[in-house]
Amino acid sequence: MQIHKSSEDYLETILMLKERNGMVRSIDIANELNYSKASVSIAMKKLRENQYIEVDPEGFITLTDSGYQIASNIYNRHLLLTQFFIRIGVNPETAEQDACRIEHDLSQETFEKLLIHARSHNEISEN
Repeated sequence: MQIHKSSEDYLETILMLKERNGMVRSIDIANELNYSKASVSIAMKKLRENQYIEVDPEGFITLTDSGYQIASNIYNRHLLLTQFFIRIGVNPETAEQDACRIEHDLSQETFEKLLIHARSHNEISEN
């Protein structure tokens, strides 16, 4: 199934917030992305309907296995691209912004080649 870039961004944000804070609520996502609570609520409903997230009675959000897989894939792309751009001399803030733009559209083949290149030059660990 095709997933939209905005959904990937939400899932990635949930993963990052979970790692940073331990728990995630819709308000955390709204604050992180600077979106309205209403927009985030609509997006969370769609992600829940597509079984990418679960929301407990207290409003805490967790990624399902499929949601986690998508989120970690996008996050790993983001990290690799950001590190790569910084290593070639791009300002860290610009590198971060460009990685956000590119992470969704980069083919799997190109990502894998970048990963091989980065590993061969000891720019990232073998994880």
